[in-house]
Amino acid sequence: MDLTFTAILLGIVEGLTEFLPVSSTGHLILATRLFGYDSSQWATFNIVIQLGAILAVIVQFWRTFWAVGTGLLKLNPTSIRFVRNVLLAFIPSAILGLLLKHYIDALLGEPAVVAWALIIGGFAILGVEKIAKPGPLTGVAELPAKQCLGVGLAQCLAMVPGVSRSGATIMGALAMGVERRTAAEFSFFLAVPTMVGATTLELLGAREELMAGTGVVGWSEIAIGFFVSFVVALVVIKAFMAFVSKSGFAPFAWYRICAGALALFLLSRV
Repeated sequence: MDLTFTAILLGIVEGLTEFLPVSSTGHLILATRLFGYDSSQWATFNIVIQLGAILAVIVQFWRTFWAVGTGLLKLNPTSIRFVRNVLLAFIPSAILGLLLKHYIDALLGEPAVVAWALIIGGFAILGVEKIAKPGPLTGVAELPAKQCLGVGLAQCLAMVPGVSRSGATIMGALAMGVERRTAAEFSFFLAVPTMVGATTLELLGAREELMAGTGVVGWSEIAIGFFVSFVVALVVIKAFMAFVSKSGFAPFAWYRICAGALALFLLSRV
C-alpha cells in the first residue's frame, strides 16, 4: 500500500479513536499490521501523530487554556488548582514511562497484546459503569488532589497498548466518583502534557533515524498523519462529549470486546 495513503488512513484512525475509550495506539498497531506492515516500523509515526489530536483539544478548549494561562499570571487560585490537578495526574505516568520505556516499546509491536487488552478493557468498562456512582458536575479545578493522583495512577495502565489512555483515566475518575462529563474533560486536559512528553521522548530516541531518512516512515508521512488526525479529532471531541453525557460508556465497551475478538481472528489468518 502507498505510504501516503497509509498515513492518511492512520491519521483518520488516530483522530477517531484518541479520545474514545477504545485505545488509539492499539487501533494504530492493529491497522498497520492488517495493512501488511511491521508495526514496530510505524511506532514513531503512531506516537507523534497523536500530537495532531492533542492540538485539537487545545483548539476546542482554547477559552479554558487562555483563562488558566492568564489566571496563572494573576496568581488566580482556580487556575493554580487546575494546573496542580493536571500535573498531579501526569506525574505517575511520566515517572513510569521513563523507567519502563524499553518494555513499553517492545509491547508496541505486539498486536495480540492489543487485541486481548481491548477485550479485557471492555469488560472492565462494563464493570465500572455498573458500580460507579458519579458525583455532581464540577470543574477540573475543583477536584480534590487525592482524586487527581488516583486518575494519574489509573493512566499508568495505558502503558499496555490496547488499554486506552482515555479509557483508563475516565474509568479511574468514574470509579472515584467523578461525574462523566468532568471525567471526560479531565482526560482531555491530561492528554496534553502526557502526549507531549511521550512524543518528545519518542522523537529523541528516533532522531538519528528520522534525520538520516533511513526509516520506512519519514517526516512527510508524519506531517500528513498529524494534519489528518487534527482535523478528524476536532470533529470527534464535541460529538463524544455529547454522546457520553446521554449514553455513558457501555457502547464503547461492547465495541472493544467485538473489535478485540475480530482482531484475534484476523491476526490468526495473517
